[in-house]
Amino acid sequence: MLTMTGERTQEWTIERIAREKPQAPIEVKGCVHNVRRMANFAFVILRRREGTMQCVAGADIDPAALAEGNCVAVTGEPVFDARAPHGFELRLTGAQVLSRPLEGLELPIHKYKLDLTLEKDLEMRPLTLRALRRRALFKVQEGIVRGFRDFLHGEGFTEIHTPKIVRAGAEGGANIFKLDYFGRRAYLAQSPQFYKQTMVGVYDRVFEVGPVFRAEKHATTRHLNEYTSLDFEMGFIDSFADVMQMETALLQSVFRLLAAEYAEELALLGIELPDASRIPALPFREAKERAAQRYGYRIRDPYDLEPEEEQKISQMVREDTGSDFAFITHYPAKKRPFYAMDDPLDARYTLSFDLLFRGMEVTTGGQRIHDYAQQVAKMERLGMEIAEFSDYLRAHRNGLPPHGGLGIGLERLTMKLAGAKNIREAALFPRDIHRLTP
Repeated sequence: MLTMTGERTQEWTIERIAREKPQAPIEVKGCVHNVRRMANFAFVILRRREGTMQCVAGADIDPAALAEGNCVAVTGEPVFDARAPHGFELRLTGAQVLSRPLEGLELPIHKYKLDLTLEKDLEMRPLTLRALRRRALFKVQEGIVRGFRDFLHGEGFTEIHTPKIVRAGAEGGANIFKLDYFGRRAYLAQSPQFYKQTMVGVYDRVFEVGPVFRAEKHATTRHLNEYTSLDFEMGFIDSFADVMQMETALLQSVFRLLAAEYAEELALLGIELPDASRIPALPFREAKERAAQRYGYRIRDPYDLEPEEEQKISQMVREDTGSDFAFITHYPAKKRPFYAMDDPLDARYTLSFDLLFRGMEVTTGGQRIHDYAQQVAKMERLGMEIAEFSDYLRAHRNGLPPHGGLGIGLERLTMKLAGAKNIREAALFPRDIHRLTP
């Protein structure tokens, strides 16, 4: 019978070994990541949740126990030397195999580069994610989410969890997955927008980290059909500039956390954190016209930014200000959802923005319509069926404060931060128009 004592044995982590410098043999568990065999001994790199640990195995240790891919419990004596990784190495005195690959590892994941096509990499994700650079990328992504949550909690936001099966799409358009929900029509949520706005009437400030779904038939380097959105909504704002200022402070806080606690991963990936101390802002129309004039191209779509324009505008802002970021404000109403507040000075535009980062849009946000009559009037003007949105409008009918918010695409932000060429590299198990596995 298992007896629970209430006490938990403290494991020997890399940080604890380096800090406490134990003088007696210790036990460490992990996976054999790489083995370099010499004449009478071998260097063994043990992969653990917090990183890799260098061990030295003498001829008395069974080589089969230390085959790459084995999960092992090793015992050994720490030897402290400033030249060793983390300031020590573990001289092994024993190794117990806990599990082993069926027929050896299918790929040499210890290599710096795996020399795989992206498609092969994605197919082999259960294994390729164990490679150190892949692990590092998603640890950095973890840090972005940690920073997002920590900052917003500190600013008085409440975390919420909203439905992903919904009655109506928040963004409109045809890019929405339809479901048969027990004989009724339903959809996968394009965003938590309606629920965020509703919850502003409850908590004033709310945020969510969760999946969103877009049925876009795009096979590009920047689109996914399921991605993770970092959303927040805040009430009692004076203008949409308040939302932009909150995001600026948020990004600063996230990058400070990454620098402080993810330095090893950043170094392994060669990531240089951007300066978000001041993010310039340009109105949509001005940004398009200035970039087209400077780089000598013709504007084809007056209502939206094409990917090439995002790159050119980002280049222009970087040349003029040195910033990797740019807020593009006052998007045309024609390309913004029905809940976007129109600019009172020119109703052709909205009090909304995108954030460009190193040539790509990573955030969309703005001020929302909070007045019931104003919202209904805009929906009627757009030919929308008011009854379809009765639950959403109930929050407006019962009073909402002036509010606004945004959504950040986690994979896009990770992709641009790491300098990846394809957004699927920044998704653990990406879903696109071709991929449903692994």
